[in-house]
Amino acid sequence: MLQRCILRTYHVLALVLCVSAREDFDWTKNEKTSFYYSTFPTGFSWGAGSSAYQTEGAWNIDGKGMSIWDAFTRKKGKILLNDTGDTSCDGYNKFKDDITLMKDMKLNHYRFSISWPRILPSGLKSEHINEKGIKYYEDLINMLLDNKITPIVILYHWDLPQLLQEKYGGWQNVTMVNYFNDFANLCFERFGHKVKYWMTFNNPWSIAVEGYETGEHAPGMKLKGTGAYKAAHHIIKAHAKVWHTYDMQWRSKQKGMVGISLTADWGEPVDITNQRDIEAAERYIQFYLGWFATPIFNGDYPQVMKDYIGRKSGQQGLGASRLPVFSPQEKSYIKGTCDFLGLGHFTTRYITPKNYPSGLGDSYFTDRDLAELVDPKWPDPGSEWLYSVPWGFRRMLNFVKTQYGNPMVYVTENGVSEKMVCTDLCDDWRMQYFKDYINEMLKAVKDGVNVKGYTAWSLLDNFEWDEGFSERFGLYYVDFSNKNKPRYPKASVQFYKRIISSNGFPNQREVESWKRKAVETCASSNQLLAADPLIGHMEMVSEIVIPTVSTLCILLSAVFLMFLLRGRI
Repeated sequence: MLQRCILRTYHVLALVLCVSAREDFDWTKNEKTSFYYSTFPTGFSWGAGSSAYQTEGAWNIDGKGMSIWDAFTRKKGKILLNDTGDTSCDGYNKFKDDITLMKDMKLNHYRFSISWPRILPSGLKSEHINEKGIKYYEDLINMLLDNKITPIVILYHWDLPQLLQEKYGGWQNVTMVNYFNDFANLCFERFGHKVKYWMTFNNPWSIAVEGYETGEHAPGMKLKGTGAYKAAHHIIKAHAKVWHTYDMQWRSKQKGMVGISLTADWGEPVDITNQRDIEAAERYIQFYLGWFATPIFNGDYPQVMKDYIGRKSGQQGLGASRLPVFSPQEKSYIKGTCDFLGLGHFTTRYITPKNYPSGLGDSYFTDRDLAELVDPKWPDPGSEWLYSVPWGFRRMLNFVKTQYGNPMVYVTENGVSEKMVCTDLCDDWRMQYFKDYINEMLKAVKDGVNVKGYTAWSLLDNFEWDEGFSERFGLYYVDFSNKNKPRYPKASVQFYKRIISSNGFPNQREVESWKRKAVETCASSNQLLAADPLIGHMEMVSEIVIPTVSTLCILLSAVFLMFLLRGRI
């Protein structure tokens, strides 16, 4: 693990590029300005997020069916250290404790997902509805509302019922459109009188590309050049059908809204005076965000996707484009199916053209004809792909405003992981990330972008997909080695809490004190955490326990101290 962490420190996704001082796109009218002290509009909503598979655990409890992630994590070598989300944070049993944490932070909303196989074990409404699963989400929603926390619900955060994957091939099959609509309709029926903010899918880019193109994520299919496009096509259709179902059957009674959560990095041209770089950066964003947003807002795929994939398909001797086609009726049906846009954003890339000859084989990545670059000066505190580039966030928000008619936007995911070997709850890098990114969002609001809310990712450390438990995004540290899964506040909890209570950044003097005060509060939590693995060991003395990273850090420190003392004697 240590070797992996060291390798990650130097990992670069494509090429590494040092970039000198530069200007922004003309169309954004943005500048890399200094910190902006001001507050958000009254009523701005602050929250934190989670997802069912990453947090709940209880994978086979109370009648829940198996999901594709339950199946995928059981295949050796798919997940780092062969971790699974079987128990994860035990959010299924600890949701009341977690809502207490949210209340203490004074969150306005909580963004979570409903597990499809928890309420429909086989995936099919016609076969069996699991009332125990329904009750869990009812209790969660009721307690949130009792504590004046608005539930923002995602219907699909990647945990497809395994039986639908086995029987139909999952999102490769158009039958998923109707099955997903049945599931969504059940959720509207049971929870819609209390839930007013719905999102159909979270980050469909990852579902399509990593689930059906590269195979890094469940269900692990490697259908290069076709799988991602086919899955995305059916996901877009499913989203539209669910939006129309809500619009026709539930909107007048429940007065809610339905959107979708799209995640995308910003793409910046390497040379803003070079037209080919500008076009490549635009292409990067259109293949990422535009792939889903353009059909939903405008009725069809971005023209650049149709052009590039169509041309590459022709060069490969195919009779038709590998990018599926929407019929005129489908275009009309899909267009406008978004009451608000959920936007997830974490990082930025520099983009330059790179030609991939068709003989190399077809794939989503080679279809784009571009290279992604990073600046080695960018901070990279956590995941190998996540560099802190705050100014990209403002550009992305302005792009959404310009491209899609300034829709209502809720930021549904933004945060940073950590890669420290020894856990330190005084997470100064996360506080800096939140401060810088939230400030760029504030500048975007000043630009006129219609941002209504912000969701920090994530409330808790959780199961980070193919990286298992090796990457921690949480405001709260979870001790996964302890069967009780205790939560410990990181310094970023207090820092984020102050942003919420101030509704932004009121003045320089006050903001500068927040980080200092937050760090002061985390020392006692660090002491509790240091003791916790020893307590866990005493509770489970009859079991074979593999030391966690935290335990190893304590042991190594003790050994080092012993040698120092011996040296003095």
